Amino acid sequence: LMMNSTKDFVNKEVLPIIDQAYMDARFPNEILAPLGKMGFLGAPLEGYGCPGVGYVAYGLINMMLEAGDSALRSFNSVQTSLVMFPIYHFGSEAQKQKWLPELATARKIGCFGLTEPDHGSNPAEMETKAVKVDAGYKINGAKMWITNGSIADVAIVWAKYEGNVCGFLVEKGTKGFSAKTMTNKHSLRASITSELIFEDCIVPEDALMPGAQVGLRAAFQCLNSARLGIAWGAIGAAMACYQTAVDYSLSRVQFHGKPIASHQLIQKDLVDMLTEISKAQFLTLQITRLKEQGKVKPEHISMVKRNNVKMALEIARKSRDILGANGISAEYPVMRHMCNLESVITYEGTDNVHTLTIGKYITGISAF
Repeated sequence: LMMNSTKDFVNKEVLPIIDQAYMDARFPNEILAPLGKMGFLGAPLEGYGCPGVGYVAYGLINMMLEAGDSALRSFNSVQTSLVMFPIYHFGSEAQKQKWLPELATARKIGCFGLTEPDHGSNPAEMETKAVKVDAGYKINGAKMWITNGSIADVAIVWAKYEGNVCGFLVEKGTKGFSAKTMTNKHSLRASITSELIFEDCIVPEDALMPGAQVGLRAAFQCLNSARLGIAWGAIGAAMACYQTAVDYSLSRVQFHGKPIASHQLIQKDLVDMLTEISKAQFLTLQITRLKEQGKVKPEHISMVKRNNVKMALEIARKSRDILGANGISAEYPVMRHMCNLESVITYEGTDNVHTLTIGKYITGISAF
């Protein structure tokens, strides 16, 4: 039901506008209110206006959202797994009551500030720091490549405090806090990417999330939830590219008046695509069920994120090849998905870092 309702939402609200939004490098704000009404935001969480439908349903939502565009799935991943998830699991009751109902309806927007200009794959070396002051905490530092940053009403900011990494809720308009939209992107053009800057930013004592004072463990729990959504989303991008290739190959007539789908090489590519998509769906479904049972390991999620994004990129490239010169045209979604996936394979753990994470699990030896 959630998958079908999300598909209908994407077909009605997203596909008619997303190509132009991508070309204009504009996030389609007009979909936020409908997105909130659908119950997609905070889907696996219970209470506080969240539907509590579980992680399989959350994954299927992400799969269909990214079939529309990675920007839409990125928004949902950030809002759900990187903003609502930490407030839900690590926030105080007052923080939950204040933010979760508003975030669930998209009346408020959040962002997640972990990555820094000089520290991407190694957040343990972050330079953003918080110190105790009479009014609460003073934060200094910067965060980079932050989805939703310049439109967010609240930022989940990770900073070192007394030698430990802690999570703070920093509201829009707080003195000393600013966000700058990053432009000139070839990828995720319909997504807002920002730099967050903290210059003697004073936040009150109740801005600290009580449960987010355990080092990077809390931040990594958020990321694992988001990465699972990314794994599902990548399947959706692959599905969109595959279906475009099927439709095009059946309609494109070439050589002796036959559709190119009648040729062996095209059929082989389509068979390979469908097989890889199906394998990814089964793998991701099993790992998501382990998540719901409390049995999932971080390495499971590294495996599925790594596998699915690489799979989706390969399918996007094969689809572009099947479409020939039309593959680069904005009339078709393939090139848009391909460019977006070049970011997806990098953010929330690069392909190489996930590879070495799994390698460490297999051998017991850290290679980084």
